[in-house]
Amino acid sequence: MHVTSPVREPLIQGGKTYADVTEDICRHVEGKPTKEWKIAFGISLVVLAYGSCCLAWTWWEGLGVWGLNKTVGWAWDITNFVWWVGIGHAGTLISAILLLFRQKWRTSINRAAEAMTIFAVLCAASFILMHMGRPWMAYWALPLPNAFGSLWVNFNSPLVWDVFAISTYFSVSLVFWYIGLIPDLATIRDRATSKVSRFMYGTFAMGWDGSAKTWSRYEYISLILAGLSTPLVLSVHTIVSMDFATSVIPGWHTTIFPPYFVAGAIFSGFAMVQNLMLITRVVYKLEDYITLEHIETMNKVITLTGSVVGVAYITEFFIAWYSGVEYESYAFINRATGPYWWAYWAMMTCNVISPQLFWSRKLRRSITFTFFISVIVNIGMWFERFVIIVTSLHRDYLPSSWAMFSPTRFDIGDYIFSFGLFFTLFLLFSKYLPVINMAEVKAVIRSTSAQLPKKIAGVAKVRQREAAAPLFNKDIE
Repeated sequence: MHVTSPVREPLIQGGKTYADVTEDICRHVEGKPTKEWKIAFGISLVVLAYGSCCLAWTWWEGLGVWGLNKTVGWAWDITNFVWWVGIGHAGTLISAILLLFRQKWRTSINRAAEAMTIFAVLCAASFILMHMGRPWMAYWALPLPNAFGSLWVNFNSPLVWDVFAISTYFSVSLVFWYIGLIPDLATIRDRATSKVSRFMYGTFAMGWDGSAKTWSRYEYISLILAGLSTPLVLSVHTIVSMDFATSVIPGWHTTIFPPYFVAGAIFSGFAMVQNLMLITRVVYKLEDYITLEHIETMNKVITLTGSVVGVAYITEFFIAWYSGVEYESYAFINRATGPYWWAYWAMMTCNVISPQLFWSRKLRRSITFTFFISVIVNIGMWFERFVIIVTSLHRDYLPSSWAMFSPTRFDIGDYIFSFGLFFTLFLLFSKYLPVINMAEVKAVIRSTSAQLPKKIAGVAKVRQREAAAPLFNKDIE
């Protein structure tokens, strides 16, 4: 019996059959690249090439080409690092936590969100290598024996914690993403018409046969990985926040940073997912799978986390006043009224005020408005990291050492490099891999469709089963 909720709108529209799901999602993988994709990929490569030149010059000349000075030793580079790590949070949240809570609305967006996580973490890691100055010595941050030429790392340093947390997060997220791809890779393998495609997709499908035993193992390992990933969502940005919280710098030395950073990371991550999925929805004509219900639900999460971030901002001011420490109070007053006041109020406007507009259902379900606000949120979250890092450093205990930070073209060029890297990888992913998890959509289609899939019989039924391979064309063991 087909049952749908009378309260919520269907997640899958158009009365899709299992064969329709396969055809709609595999179409962009099996077909030739579209004109729009080629233009976007060309722009991404140009941006990546320019950024790579700036990065190469930075490594050749040294970090002196950046706008850093003796007072502001951390600035544009660490701002971008924390920003990219935050963006990478939403993918694991959507995949792992919502899977454990059996939230069906995640099925159409989790694949792209997981890919976004991996690419964002790679972009964040690039800034770690950049600000080392000598990236060929990056292995010094690893706990290697002294025979390799480096001293044993200081495990009391939060920077070392970063290396462990981010590398673990990346590894688990990559495995989780790849495991979820295997059933869909097998589907593309079985549909492939060229030997090269059949070999490539078959290799990565790892012999998937669609049997009941195989499905049982797949679901079992997915739950295990989801359980491992869930604490990582909280731990990774918590440890990143400890880079600041364990210091004695006014404006950094506060215990509110861990939950505050996690909420901000989910906030910015969901905003980036919205941007990517809204573009993907139109370009690949997936409106029946990425529906207004998905968009509205993600906007609710953005509203919630934006409110949490707003409360954190207010709490910071309260702590600075209640502590009675004049240096702490001055740090926060300087943020709002000092030379960088424009960055602070841009942060407050983008992160606290703009998401509250989503309390309107009409705006929450508007595609154009959602895309605009998602961009605004990510701009605001970048300003948040800039405010925390730069405005806390540019005025310290000695007025004689006060200084201003201004980014150079190489600061900006290295940031552009990360965008070129991110969108190049995402465009390659969206072309050669299914952007929606076919297997999981098929698993929920009967309970989330607007209507029952049409009944078919005879030859048409056989063709549907073949098109939906390998889910329904194998003998059950």
